[in-house]
Amino acid sequence: MRILLDTHLLLWAAARSTRLPRDVRDLVEDTANEVYFSAASIWEIAIKSALRRRDFAVDLPALIKALPAMGLVELPVTAAHAGRVARLPRIHQDPFDRLLVAQSLTEPATLVTNDAVLGRYGPDVRLV
Repeated sequence: MRILLDTHLLLWAAARSTRLPRDVRDLVEDTANEVYFSAASIWEIAIKSALRRRDFAVDLPALIKALPAMGLVELPVTAAHAGRVARLPRIHQDPFDRLLVAQSLTEPATLVTNDAVLGRYGPDVRLV
């Protein structure tokens, strides 16, 4: 299974937080799955960390180094991903989340999220 973690789940997985649902932890740890993190998530974390948002207070260089060590694969943002955003229904307003949905549809990969609004994008989004 190809999985793209949304930004919060990515942070929780990296921090080994108890907020990460057990089924998501199992997906991440299952070596049969290809688990991706988006460069868009790193960009979002960088911006929100610089704004001193407590829920995004992370050591960004350490995070970037840790993710491949966890077996996660970086998914760069491509022109195809960016262009796909224009064809998305206006369900969600957050540009980072919209880009994650576009990436999941383009690749394809299942976007795993805890954001109920993103779940409205359809079967390619798995709400946990």
